[in-house]
Amino acid sequence: MITQEQIREISSTLSGAFHTDISTRVCYATDASAYRELPWAVALPRDADDLKKLVRFARKYNIPIIPRTAGTSLAGQVVGTGIVVDVSRHMNQILEVNQSEHWVRVQPGVVLDELNMHLASTGLFFAPETSTSNRCMIGGMVGNNSCGAHSLIYGSTRDHVLEIECVLSDGSDAHFKSISSNTFIEKCQGDSLESRLYQNIRSILQDEANRSEIVNSYPDPLLHRRNTGYALDLLAGTQVFNDDGPEFNFCKMLTGSEGTLALSTAIKLNLLPVPPPITGLLCIHFHTLEEALLANLVALKYQPGAIELMDDVILKCTENNRSQQENRFFIEGRPAAILMIEWARETQQEITEISDAVIKAMQSAGLGYHYPLITGPNQKKAWTLRKAGLGVLTNIPGDAKPTGLIEDTAVLPSLLPDYIREFKLMLKSHGLDCVYYAHIATGELHLKPVLNLKLDHDYELYRKVAKETAELVKKYRGSLSGEHGDGRLRGEFVPLMLGDKVYQWLCEIKNTWDPEHIFNPGKITSTPPMDSALRYMPGHATPEIKTIFDFSAQKGWLRALEQCNGSADCRKTSIIGGTMCPSYMGTYDESHTTRARTNLLREFLTPSEIQSHISHKDVYNILDHCLSCKACKAECPSGIDMTKYKAEFLQAYYDKYSVPFRVKCIAGITSIYKLFAPISSLFNLFAKSAILSAPIKYILGFARQRAFPRLSRMNLIKWYEKNPGKNEGKKVLFFADEFTNYNDAEVGIKAIKLLRALGYNPIIPDISESGRTYLSKGLLRKARELAHNNIIEIMLQVNSETPLIGVEPSAILCFRDEYPELVRDEFKNTAKEVAANCYTIDEFIANEFSMGHISKSAFTKEKRTIGFHGHCYQKALTGTRPTHTMLEIPDQFTAEEISSGCCGMAGSFGYEKEHYQLSMKIGELKLFPAVRQQHDSRIIAAAGTSCRHHIFHGTGVKAVHPIEVLYDALNSSLLQ
Repeated sequence: MITQEQIREISSTLSGAFHTDISTRVCYATDASAYRELPWAVALPRDADDLKKLVRFARKYNIPIIPRTAGTSLAGQVVGTGIVVDVSRHMNQILEVNQSEHWVRVQPGVVLDELNMHLASTGLFFAPETSTSNRCMIGGMVGNNSCGAHSLIYGSTRDHVLEIECVLSDGSDAHFKSISSNTFIEKCQGDSLESRLYQNIRSILQDEANRSEIVNSYPDPLLHRRNTGYALDLLAGTQVFNDDGPEFNFCKMLTGSEGTLALSTAIKLNLLPVPPPITGLLCIHFHTLEEALLANLVALKYQPGAIELMDDVILKCTENNRSQQENRFFIEGRPAAILMIEWARETQQEITEISDAVIKAMQSAGLGYHYPLITGPNQKKAWTLRKAGLGVLTNIPGDAKPTGLIEDTAVLPSLLPDYIREFKLMLKSHGLDCVYYAHIATGELHLKPVLNLKLDHDYELYRKVAKETAELVKKYRGSLSGEHGDGRLRGEFVPLMLGDKVYQWLCEIKNTWDPEHIFNPGKITSTPPMDSALRYMPGHATPEIKTIFDFSAQKGWLRALEQCNGSADCRKTSIIGGTMCPSYMGTYDESHTTRARTNLLREFLTPSEIQSHISHKDVYNILDHCLSCKACKAECPSGIDMTKYKAEFLQAYYDKYSVPFRVKCIAGITSIYKLFAPISSLFNLFAKSAILSAPIKYILGFARQRAFPRLSRMNLIKWYEKNPGKNEGKKVLFFADEFTNYNDAEVGIKAIKLLRALGYNPIIPDISESGRTYLSKGLLRKARELAHNNIIEIMLQVNSETPLIGVEPSAILCFRDEYPELVRDEFKNTAKEVAANCYTIDEFIANEFSMGHISKSAFTKEKRTIGFHGHCYQKALTGTRPTHTMLEIPDQFTAEEISSGCCGMAGSFGYEKEHYQLSMKIGELKLFPAVRQQHDSRIIAAAGTSCRHHIFHGTGVKAVHPIEVLYDALNSSLLQ
């Protein structure tokens, strides 16, 4: 461990941060693999100088350094004891673009998709890709030699790395690039560490017998996906040792070295022209996996850019996944496997012709039963379905999961049918099922046997299957790692795959580059047993934790948390888009990701050596920056619902430490509004006065910059009682929620008037509080009480003919989202029936319009343009398409959703003084600038009351509810 004196020594010299607290360390204890090991510290270097200081410090005290970017490694590459050095926080700049010479120079923390977005205007792109392209980083791609779906034509990262600037293990600088034979000889002169690196590789490769041993021991030269060990075979074929070879470049070996040899500070990459503009995706359905394996060989004859496989297990996992349902549009029946075959050509006719030829060939061979050709924007949906594979597999309930054990094997595609046949026989002998998907075109299928590592029997199989698979891959002269690297998962089997003699040369290289083994030790060489330091071990306790929410679908709260596999979809930035996770988007802080929060909660609830060091306060502090936006429920492929988990934890936290005064006030705000409603004018005078409201803000810990929400002059229910309407038309129940009733009665009034004008009879039931404020602050027992009362009140009134609708998304969607999992067992079925007939008003009107019950003729024909911001709950639970549809019912209305993610307000979050700056920063990421850029003639709409308040506070623009836009568009004759 690191001593306090050592911590002070290194902390005082770094420009970046150095963390040793338990919460931060737990956040970095896992990656996307099956491994878990608590690091001693986490460093966030600001620049190359910081990296040098960390290397010298590590060498001085013999402390390991684990380099890390996005932490999406699947073989445990960034898990271990020592100092995790996370370069993603600060070292994420695109340094130089040379369009004429087709290269770019970047820092290691640059996100792949963000790089290609930056390059879009040049007509160039960085070609290697991964399914994690919206958050994986160039440093990690170099470390693992990532490939991706289009490696068939673009190869791997190694093929495009031109130069690497790095820090060596003695703290010195080095710059590696292609060099001539003469320059190589010059580099061998001297006694610097860099000179010794050239001397070492010369001593190994200058012997022809050694080179022959290497070529014969490594995977088949025709197999491009090959990450086993260091790339000695490629260096052996260079000009220094082979007159006909390419120039020598140590980047070939550094790419794929997993941070075990040097720490990169800048990377120069080759760029390619963007592919032809027209693409097509032929998605052939098969009755058996074996058909798909044979069909792959047929498809390869037609020069595709990619061929990817999905099996029936993955397809089934996407059926009930909110974020993937619309991406399943092309699936017909119950295929055992689907091949996704892509071409890029100059014209659509070329795509159609080649697709027709492939279909004809498949049918002639008796392969496949459904052959949809997907073109246009729908291709992105289909690819998103494929990329979700890793995440959705963890949604399978229970402890037995498809395991990332042997998911990276690669053999020549022509050998794949025979290899898989033998592989399936091996699995059958152990009674195991398996998932098959991914890069079939290049001979690499992600094979995931289903194992429960909490059981002794499956734990023993974990090693046995790994070893037997390695032997089988060796038989077919394949690579045990095609793209994910050796790490600590496959490092143990490198001697088996390459032979002891070659393995000793790898160890010699490691010892030369890193004599003290401070760079990511235990990866590739000198690897500990592959079944050590796993997240779950035999006898792993899974306690049954009593909760208020119902987690039975996930078989308990802890198992719900265990569904997070660390794939880091929550690390998307605002540049990429989406909503999850707004606090990470605003800070780039790993501890603010959904993954980190899940990690800490899981450790807190799991009996272990780590658990005893984690306090309630540690968990509270990490969860405190969660905005409860619900985005993870939709955007996390593993289905993590941190809003729900946070609320569950907060109730337990308050049970232990009592409920703070501010929490009571926020949760009970409806009672406060009810008390002051008769004197709303006086309340509003107080609310808008910075001087009068200052003492209350101080007492409550609210940001002084915020203005309190004001009360409507007359609340909605009182207005409704005075304006009962004609009791005509189709009856709908209109929920006068706590926000609409007291703060935004004008919105509710317009909604009711609109419904009446369109021929509906809105009835306000005797409920006026959803419980949203109690849910958001974690007072679940009170929220459950309200849920019970509300369900009892409306259960006999709500049905498919008489739906419940509301205008405030966060309130009305309580009935749909939380209530069925919150109420006691005797109310569950009733709550589900209510949920099935509960809609936002946007949904209801869009549905009625689609069925022909609402006519465009009811509205003005004037032109109007609306920019609307979607509420986070809408995005997560219903989608914003209904809002778009509703706003474009009038003939001349054009609606466009603002690409804005979360607004940053999130109910009370943005009012609390400790969250104010982050709240504003999130708003400034995209929403506020987009609103400011709107033309004066453009209407800004937002369904959420908090969203509207935040937009006004941040921009001075008054946003309206979408229903107000539609109401104002009614023909005046209908308002008589």
